[in-house]
Parts: sequence; structure tokens; C-alpha cells
Amino acid sequence: MNNILVINVNWLGDAVFSTPVFKALKKTYPQARITCLCVPRVKEVLRYCPYVDKIIVYDERGKHQMPWQKWNLIHYLKKEKFDAAFILHRSMTRALFALMAGIPLRIGYGKTKALLTHPVAMNADNIHRCDYYLKVLEGYGIKVEDRLCELRFKADDMQNLDVKLINAGVGLKESYVVLNTGGNWDLKRWGTDSFIILAKRLNKEFGMKIVFPGSAKDKESCQRIAQAAGIGAVVLAGDTSLGESLALYKRAVAVISADSGPLHLAHSVGADVIGVFGPTRPEITGPRGHGRCQILFKDIGCNKAPCYLLTCTNNLCMQSVTVDDVIQAFKKIRS
Repeated sequence: MNNILVINVNWLGDAVFSTPVFKALKKTYPQARITCLCVPRVKEVLRYCPYVDKIIVYDERGKHQMPWQKWNLIHYLKKEKFDAAFILHRSMTRALFALMAGIPLRIGYGKTKALLTHPVAMNADNIHRCDYYLKVLEGYGIKVEDRLCELRFKADDMQNLDVKLINAGVGLKESYVVLNTGGNWDLKRWGTDSFIILAKRLNKEFGMKIVFPGSAKDKESCQRIAQAAGIGAVVLAGDTSLGESLALYKRAVAVISADSGPLHLAHSVGADVIGVFGPTRPEITGPRGHGRCQILFKDIGCNKAPCYLLTCTNNLCMQSVTVDDVIQAFKKIRS
């Protein structure tokens, strides 16, 4: 098998969780070229996976929205002459792409088994997402030895980060903690007041500089939290590339975050992390990288299974994790 296509998932955290798939394929078929078909929002993440040789973007809401545009993509895939497609996304459309592209081996969870040469039995919903994706490979008989997520930033990313840290008033030998306040939905976010108190305590009790990362849309909220903390915290939200963010996480004493993409990105580059979980379950979406990890989760009854009640009015599952809980976790990370 010399030319392999992996049809990937849609979300940032899930893209990180899929990296062991590429690692296992490269170990099993070291001579193979491994290509990933993915949506635009996860392309940048997969650029930092050392086991991906090529990325093809499927832009279903843009340049591949119309039927003839999808056909153009299929024609392109056909010209690539893939030997096999491993389909991680449970999508009939994506399985159909692989069939119409003439890929002889099609392995995956596709809803329509007739589109696959090697359908894999659906897993239970309570296993870790990494294991869920790896089951596609194991269903074809591939042995998986390493289940950890791995991303690698480049030397230029660290050098560029150094300049931005110095310009922001953070010395290269100065210890700092990264507080990620964002999340892709409000139910998973830890409270703003909790982050303010935590920033103050990390600074005053441990002498830590505080850095707030994030995208441009997080900048305003991070600035409000930093200003309220009154400790000279640095806001880099919207000011770093993905590679620079990975370098930022790696250099930090710890990265503290709710269950969101940056938590998993940080752990995948070997950063030490503290994850605050509430509506999601750590055994399903907990960090699976190389750094040390402390998970804070309180079972309050309604979160025995992953909860997606976006109309929840009290968010008790996140509020039940206190600043004191995080401080104790931080002490364990440093010990």
C-alpha cells in the first residue's frame, strides 16, 4: 500500500485526536504517501502533524458546495490513484466520494455499508475519540502501538513567539501560565470571575506571569479579564499564528483550559495541562498527548453522560470546579 487517503473529521479537537491514525499508518506503511481530505477549519492543525504528507481541502460550504464542484473534487481524487481510503467521518457523502473516485479499498464507519469494502462495526459512544478513530485501522488488521496525539511546531514558530513575548513584556526566562478562556460553546466555558481570581492567585502565590491566548474574537473578553485581574497579564489573543500558539503552550509552566481545542493542541506538543471539564466526559474527550495532565471534573448527576443541553441556565457542572481545585492541580503539576 503506497498511496493512502484519510478522510478526516470536522472539528479542531477531533482533528488532534485523529493524529494517532496518521502515526500508525506511517509506521505500518513507512513508504506510503499519506494524504488527508479535510474541511478548511482543521487544515492548519493537520499541517503540524508530522505524519501527513499532503492535505486536500473539501470546502462543502464554499468551492465544493454545488454538485458539479463536488464532481470536480471526485475527479481530482481519482487522478491521485489512491490504493485505500480510511474514512473516519461517518458520512455517506464522503464514502461516496471514495467509491466514485475508484479507490479500491474503502475502510470506515460509513452509514451505508454498500459503499465500503471493509465496513467497521460501530463503537460504543463511551470510548475515547482517539480509540474510536483508531478502531477504523484496527478493523482492517493494522496494529496500533502508540495512541498518543502528536503535533510539532517549527523552529521559526518558537523564534517568532520569542519576539512577541519580549515585545509584550515577558522575558525569555520568565515563567508563565497560559489561561485559555475560550470554548466553541458557552456550556463548556469556565466562569469569567473564576479566571480573574485564578490569574491573581497564580501571580501572587507562585510569581507566575499570566498569558491569555485565543483567536481575534476572544481578544476583547481576554482584555477585560486581564484588566480586572490587575496584575499586568499579557493578552496574545488574535496576535499569534497556530504554530506560535503551539510554541507558547510548550514553553508554559502549564496550560489551563476547559475542554476545547487549545487544551488538546497544548497536550499534543507535550505541554503540561489542567483541564476543567463539566458537560463533557474526560474519558471520551480528555487530553491524549505527551505532557503531564490534571483533569478536574465533578459528577453532579446530570453529566454522567456527555450533556449538550445548550439551554442550561445554571451550568453547575462547570461552576462546581473551584479556583482552589485548580490551584491544587497546579501544585501537583509542578511537583
